[in-house]
Amino acid sequence: MRHYSSADEDSARWDGFAFRDGDVVVSTRSKSGTTWVQLVCALLVHGTEDLPAPLGTLSPWLDHTVEPIDDVLARLEAQPHRRVVKTHTPLDGVPQDPRATYVVAARHPLDMAVSLHHQGANIDRERVAQLTGVPARERGPRPSVHDWLVDWTQEETTPQQQMDSLVGVLHHVTDAWRRVEQTPDVVLVHYADLLADLPGQVERLARRLRVPVTPERVQQIVAAGTFEAMRDRSTALAPGAGGVLKDPRAFFRSGRSGEGRALLTEAERTAYDERVAGLAPPEVLAWLHR
Repeated sequence: MRHYSSADEDSARWDGFAFRDGDVVVSTRSKSGTTWVQLVCALLVHGTEDLPAPLGTLSPWLDHTVEPIDDVLARLEAQPHRRVVKTHTPLDGVPQDPRATYVVAARHPLDMAVSLHHQGANIDRERVAQLTGVPARERGPRPSVHDWLVDWTQEETTPQQQMDSLVGVLHHVTDAWRRVEQTPDVVLVHYADLLADLPGQVERLARRLRVPVTPERVQQIVAAGTFEAMRDRSTALAPGAGGVLKDPRAFFRSGRSGEGRALLTEAERTAYDERVAGLAPPEVLAWLHR
């Protein structure tokens, strides 16, 4: 497996996780529908909207170093039911176990990047530094979302150096795409499909997780999984372990698609299209950009 790490993430934390039959691993890039898919999977597994704990406690971000790994593993081991585990590590950095189902959610890279820019202002960097022991780096004046987005589309890096870079996003999705062709244990979910047809995506995930659902149960999950409903329950659903979010409600900022491309000029969109053509296969780009 590849090793991925950042100031507050470490994929090596997976080494101590003991898989069980029926485990669900939700693997995504940041701001790509992670919490949405986690919630749908948790609601399917538990069969009720009254989850036994906040989503981040019930379905922890295993690679996030703001919590001691022993505490996270103990909490997961104590769960008697099917577990739903969150990761932002690509699947080539996560153990592959035939007892588990891996759900990879993806989003148009430009929309994901815009949300990532806004999310950056909602993170308490000093609190993250306290929890991880890694000093917060000095940051200059915050650029406009347009200028930041243009720089993001052209940044030269690697997935290991910057998982949330354009290079990292396309590596994450391409790796999952190839695995879908090889195994039935990997499921790809597109953010745009969650927006356009949430009932259909709930039914699809229910089939892939082998959870029988009635039409009434699908509608219950849809009602709990709308963007507005999630925002109203932000304290219980937003991934703010250790108080790293300044405002849990602001985590659910927009829930729209198309915002990223609209920010770019025609020349900047052309430069983006040329860049991604060299980073991922055409079929992956066609699926991701639709």
